[in-house]
Amino acid sequence: MDRRYPSDADAKRDILEAGRRLYARGLAAANDGNISARVSHGHIWTTPSGVSKGFMTGDMLIKTDIDGNAICGGSGKRPSSELLLHLCVYRRSADVLSVCHAHPPVASAFAAAGIPLDAALLQEAAVLLGAIHVADYAEPGSLALAEGAAAFCPEYNGVLLEHHGAVAWGGDVMGALYTMERIEFSATVAMYSRLMGMERPMTQRQIDALMDLRAAWGVSGGGRPRGRDA
Repeated sequence: MDRRYPSDADAKRDILEAGRRLYARGLAAANDGNISARVSHGHIWTTPSGVSKGFMTGDMLIKTDIDGNAICGGSGKRPSSELLLHLCVYRRSADVLSVCHAHPPVASAFAAAGIPLDAALLQEAAVLLGAIHVADYAEPGSLALAEGAAAFCPEYNGVLLEHHGAVAWGGDVMGALYTMERIEFSATVAMYSRLMGMERPMTQRQIDALMDLRAAWGVSGGGRPRGRDA
């Protein structure tokens, strides 16, 4: 087994845990959202359609090939309607081993307004998250949606979907989940900054210093967030 990929059991365990956390934090209401994990170059485990992410069981998860053909699992349920989105991201980057799509409320409001989360407002977010842009509007489940989101991978760590929600990816399931949490937290800070009437990004010099930290912190990608002149 290629050790860089998780085992089937570990992938399923992490998907279930990430689903519970998404639902508990209100990042995926009702049966919204979907999560997947790659367990080999050509195989993934994904969440089923029509099931709350907070109440999934292991037998509901579905293993597919990279073309979306179901191999096993599911207990009669279909893969997520956004499976194509996940597959397009995986095809874009061999380093991505998990994809998480959700509808975090504040980030989704920015997506609905077509406003990117690209201002360097917080140090950790500037280093670990970077800039989050907005992919053009496309219908859910469509090839246009999938390709539009995947176009931001691997340069960035995630993307907002116009009038839809957010997508995050990473080197494992928890990494993708943490990126989704960072997207929502950054959106919340950006919202409060706007309500205060002052969005004040860090200076270009401050951002330069933070970008230098990425190598030491083991961060690759994310793009450069927007700053201000000193």
